[in-house]
Amino acid sequence: MADTAVADIKPGQAPAEPIGGHMTETGEIDWIKVFLGFGGMVVGQFMATLDIQIVASSLSQIQAGIGASADEISWVQTIYLLAEVVIIPLTAYLTKMWGTRPVYVAAAAGFIVTSILTGLSTSIEMMIVTRALQGLTAGAMIPAVFATAMTVFPPEKRVMANVTVGLIVTLAPTIGPTLGGHLTEALNWRWLFFVNIPPGLLVMFLVGRYGDFDKGDPELAKGIDWFGLVTMTVFLLSMQYVFEEGSGEGWFEDDLILWLTVTAVITGVVFIWRQLTYRQPIVSLRPFQDRNFTLGFLMNAVSGMSLFGGTFILPLFLGQIRQYSAAEVGTTMLVSGLTMFLSAPVVGRVVRLMDPRISLVAGFALAAYGVGLGIRVTAEWGFWEFAALQAIRGFGVMVAMIAAQALSVSTLPISMMKDASGLVNLIRNVGGAIGLAILTTVLTDQTALHMNELSAAMSVSSLQGQDMLAGLTAMMQEQGVANPEGAARKFLSMGLHRDAAVMGFGDGFFFLAAGCAVAALLGFLATPGKAPPAAPGGGGH
Repeated sequence: MADTAVADIKPGQAPAEPIGGHMTETGEIDWIKVFLGFGGMVVGQFMATLDIQIVASSLSQIQAGIGASADEISWVQTIYLLAEVVIIPLTAYLTKMWGTRPVYVAAAAGFIVTSILTGLSTSIEMMIVTRALQGLTAGAMIPAVFATAMTVFPPEKRVMANVTVGLIVTLAPTIGPTLGGHLTEALNWRWLFFVNIPPGLLVMFLVGRYGDFDKGDPELAKGIDWFGLVTMTVFLLSMQYVFEEGSGEGWFEDDLILWLTVTAVITGVVFIWRQLTYRQPIVSLRPFQDRNFTLGFLMNAVSGMSLFGGTFILPLFLGQIRQYSAAEVGTTMLVSGLTMFLSAPVVGRVVRLMDPRISLVAGFALAAYGVGLGIRVTAEWGFWEFAALQAIRGFGVMVAMIAAQALSVSTLPISMMKDASGLVNLIRNVGGAIGLAILTTVLTDQTALHMNELSAAMSVSSLQGQDMLAGLTAMMQEQGVANPEGAARKFLSMGLHRDAAVMGFGDGFFFLAAGCAVAALLGFLATPGKAPPAAPGGGGH
């Protein structure tokens, strides 16, 4: 096996031969080559994560460009996340079999090709297929970075690498709408995908030249668990479809939703049983024997919901309620990204020095408070009203994400890092996909509920409704409208729909805040992990 040599290494130790092809003639590690190879992987992970949300502020332009319906366009984001979810757990197995470098270079090449094809899409069907393929190649670039950071670097440099990974995971999807909005405004929506070509080529060069971090074990090809892979794929796809389409189809009143739910439950149970009993499981579940990993796993799910949910609901509100352009949406979203970027070095040092449980609780509590500010959102909220929400949420998510990531592997042996990294990234994306689906359901259902309540309160049979209708009718008459009463009724209806939508967004913010609050409580259940020894002279920052 590829990681036999590090099977018994504990979290506080560096592997005996951590780096395959980076030794100098004197027997010392050439750290420049190491950082170049790792840097290439970091760029790849950044691109893969960025593309989750780069379309968020430009969905209306994409919808118009390919002739998609309002229901269909959401799949541009969802299918990408879902494809990543399917490939991420398999990536650990592939890197064990073939080595990290060839898998990463192949994934980067595939990402370039699929990005070009997505940018050339002429229909929603074509875009869904190409975005799915893009997500598959992107997902293969995500988990290897964290695993490499934890196995290649010694403890004094591992903190810096961990913070870098955490910054990418949080920052990339946050600035995605900003970059996407300005690209669409300056060029057109197709450049959301064409922009991946130059950095993709850079990734292929750096990783291909300097990414020789490990060797694969081709013998693993003889025992691939195809049955487990099929059951995992069916389980994840069925589950996602249920969450995505359940609300619009009346949940279990729809036969397809009902049968897919049953399918998801059955294949999920079979998949777990298969991974526990098969000699070479596609997804090793051994890390779940560790308490901290299990808790970190759950908190990464919540952080995925908060991260992706936050970068979904804000652009949606600004576009639908405030009628912001893609560039204006992007500029408003920039606050979160700047907060995360500027706070990353400080957060890394703080997380390293203090008990990770304190960091977890504080981070998720701040995120809950920040998102919770949106519960009182009004139709007049714009850049400055959302600035505090984004800054507090951004800092909280940054702290929570890095702390949850560190907690997940704090008591694991290095031999489990690849499997653990795959599972952590899997649940973060699953949490994001499920969070988006639930959030969409909350927004739809609560908006409808508030609309019914407002319509009842403002009906023409009520005194308040009569007074408002009379006032609007008089205003229309003064403006010389041909049918003042009809225009007044239409204006009143539009106002009610807007107010109901705003109240629905407030409920969406409440859902996100509640999730973060639950994650904060879970932090109290963790056990202290052994912190890595401090680097000479102050550490890796």
